[in-house]
Amino acid sequence: MTKINYKKVFVEYLHIALGVAILGAAIYFFFMPHNLVVGGLSGLGIIIYHYTQDWIFPIPVWLTNFGINIPLLLIALKVLGAKFIMKTLFGAVWLSLVLLLLEFVPNPLETDLLLASLFGGALAGFGVGIAFRKNGTTGGSTLTATLVHRITKKSSIPSILMVIDWGIILMGLFVFGPAQTMYAIAAIFVCTKVMEYVIEGINFAKVAYIISEDSNKMGRELTEKMQRGVTSLDGHGVYSGAPKSVLMCVVAKNEIIKLKELVKEIDPNAFVVVTEAKEVLGQGFGTMEDKL
Repeated sequence: MTKINYKKVFVEYLHIALGVAILGAAIYFFFMPHNLVVGGLSGLGIIIYHYTQDWIFPIPVWLTNFGINIPLLLIALKVLGAKFIMKTLFGAVWLSLVLLLLEFVPNPLETDLLLASLFGGALAGFGVGIAFRKNGTTGGSTLTATLVHRITKKSSIPSILMVIDWGIILMGLFVFGPAQTMYAIAAIFVCTKVMEYVIEGINFAKVAYIISEDSNKMGRELTEKMQRGVTSLDGHGVYSGAPKSVLMCVVAKNEIIKLKELVKEIDPNAFVVVTEAKEVLGQGFGTMEDKL
């Protein structure tokens, strides 16, 4: 029987709670006042609130989020099991509660559509990224896509999610017009980019592949002067058939100029390919424990 690490579970749920709270702030302070429909249940909630705001009892965004998530979670409980939906249940309920509590907080921000889309998108991406790092979600379209995928195995979850979210965005186009929708799409773009940075890290490294006639000397010099590990990969020239050693070295962004200067000094005719590495773990770049 697997022993539960309660400290780790607590930290995971704390991260999810923080991320969802930040997402809730982005929705309440930026998306809702400007009718920015960025997909998901929050976008649907903004549309529903728009049509019911003149009613005696308008339907707020938090109630839409809570009301639609409950049947989805009950279906998921039966289809996926309790183990797989606990974090989603927590995220969905907590987001609804955050949006409810924020209704008692006056919005001090007076922003135009551009600022709302940029800062709202960045804040939402930051919050979602924090929650996703601990496998947390807020249910809604993500949970719907997972359930639909169980029925239609041929369609991937991301493609189903895209159809659902863009369907909601299209509804926003008909309700609020093209200008609002374009700003909402800009918010989605910013949100996606910030979310990627939070999940994958912003301290991207560089990977250098080096082919040199004197690979042994090159490897020794790089190891000693760069203080970075160098790996020799076996290869051969397709045209010549001659064996070649391909040296692979991962360095920080600010070290790549030093590496190229060192390579030029050792072998001016060396063949060098430099690529991006979005995340590097181990040997001077951080550990797996730091990232999970």
